[in-house]
Amino acid sequence: MSAKKSKVYLISLIFILMAGSCAPSLQRKQPETAALPLEYPESHSTPESEDLARKVWQEFFKDEQLAELLKLAVQNNQELAIVEQEINIANNETMARYGEYLPKVSADSDAGIEQTERFSTEDANSQTRFGRMGLSMSWEIDIWNKLHNATKASYMRYLSSIDGRRYVVTNLVAEVANTYYELMSLDKQLAIVDNFIDILSQVQTIVAKQRDAGRVTTLAVKRFEAEVAKNKARKFEIQQQIGTTENRLNQLLGRYPQPISRKAEAFLNLAFTNLQTSIPVKLLDNRPDVMAAVYNVEAAKLDVEVARARFYPALTIDAGVGYEAFNSEHFEGTPVSLFYGLAAGLTAPVLNRKAIKAAYYTANEKQIQAVYNYEQTLIRAFTEVSNQMIKLKNLHSKFELKEEQVAALEDAVRISNLMFRAARVEYIESLLTQRDYLESQIELVEIKKQELIAGIGLYKAIGGGWRGQYEPETESYWEP
Repeated sequence: MSAKKSKVYLISLIFILMAGSCAPSLQRKQPETAALPLEYPESHSTPESEDLARKVWQEFFKDEQLAELLKLAVQNNQELAIVEQEINIANNETMARYGEYLPKVSADSDAGIEQTERFSTEDANSQTRFGRMGLSMSWEIDIWNKLHNATKASYMRYLSSIDGRRYVVTNLVAEVANTYYELMSLDKQLAIVDNFIDILSQVQTIVAKQRDAGRVTTLAVKRFEAEVAKNKARKFEIQQQIGTTENRLNQLLGRYPQPISRKAEAFLNLAFTNLQTSIPVKLLDNRPDVMAAVYNVEAAKLDVEVARARFYPALTIDAGVGYEAFNSEHFEGTPVSLFYGLAAGLTAPVLNRKAIKAAYYTANEKQIQAVYNYEQTLIRAFTEVSNQMIKLKNLHSKFELKEEQVAALEDAVRISNLMFRAARVEYIESLLTQRDYLESQIELVEIKKQELIAGIGLYKAIGGGWRGQYEPETESYWEP
């Protein structure tokens, strides 16, 4: 009889293994990603070229006031604080997955009393007391690495969340610097308009005297009055922009509006030096969003393995040990009151596996999705670097030509004023020359701002700005 039972058990075991170990084939395979170009179209960098992304922001930004603002932003920005909680959540998820493939031990105890009924065949009105306490264990043996891979996938997402925070830091550093230089450019524009109003007021006084002398008409006086009024209104518009920009910068710093310390006198002389980029493959090490996408691809691959393992038989071991007696005094009567048990079970899905198949197919689709997202992120990173390099090249040439225009118009203003006082040119020619000079100065400031923002954009695009920053101290609950 025992031999027959053993044979039945063996046949059952083989049936379970064969029936449950067939995972369906996948119709869609993981796509291949295109290789990165060896260099950027606008650059002739080599592997030995200096890697600008390795520069910490304290070295890249020389302005001490800006450096202090960046430090405040990284410490106080609320969006960054929210992202830090995502890291903790991902870490907790890793801890939960890790706990699933460790033995689960629980303590059990119960006690009770049983009263027999009056007309029972047993002694009437007798009471039976019982008590039980012990430990029970349940453990799924990870023979297919299902639980291990699930834990590792969570760990990959934890690493991805860390790089996600770093990407937020790079964006925050760039946005703070951009807003700071925008504020300085507005200060410079305000100073230019103030100076222009002073010059126009002086010319207006001269025109009024010439009208009194009969050399010009009242029309000339009114034209200059209108120009002064127009630029006074423009001054208020710039002041409004300064106020809102200052508030936006304070918001990035995680604080309520307050004055921002800066010096805009030398704004036109500001420049970033040595903006040479390295080879594109360095994006894989420097861009946090690219690194996060890589971890997400690895996590998605592991999710497919976890889903596949659900088709295979699961081996579980259950055990228990403790004391049981009808009287608490007998709990110590080992081995009389001792009970124990040990059992092993093998389960596998045989019929109606649609839910498991659906989860398997979904995991594969998410893996393909993660690969496309990685490729999209990499192409976007490469394109951003290329775009910023094009901007820098063109803006630098544009700034030089605009400087020549400003210098020429400055001479033209000086000459026209002299000739107007000598009555050798009409007032309208002097006014138009003054106006052109003002607009060229404003445009020069705007080009300088765009050039600085392009430099910051290049630093951000190649993955600069997150190194050397404060990072929250999070220790993973599990490491492979």
